[in-house]
Amino acid sequence: MYWDGAWVWMAFMPLLWIVLIGLAVWAVVHLTRHPADRGGPERGWTSGETPEDILDRRFASGEIDADAYDEARKHLAAHRPRRR
Repeated sequence: MYWDGAWVWMAFMPLLWIVLIGLAVWAVVHLTRHPADRGGPERGWTSGETPEDILDRRFASGEIDADAYDEARKHLAAHRPRRR
């Protein structure tokens, strides 16, 4: 007996195209993002400066005052991710 499986392919093709287009969009976005746009060191941050280094540099250059510096230092210490 002849079984026509064309309906299976007709049902599968839209799903296949959705997956392929989604994969292409993900690849373009992933490959075109700059590493610094991805977040901290665990996510590709390659500048070499820690948040504390940036804070120290801003305080030294006069961008922030001593009160803001102390407050930011306390905030960074309280929210530092724990290393495993």
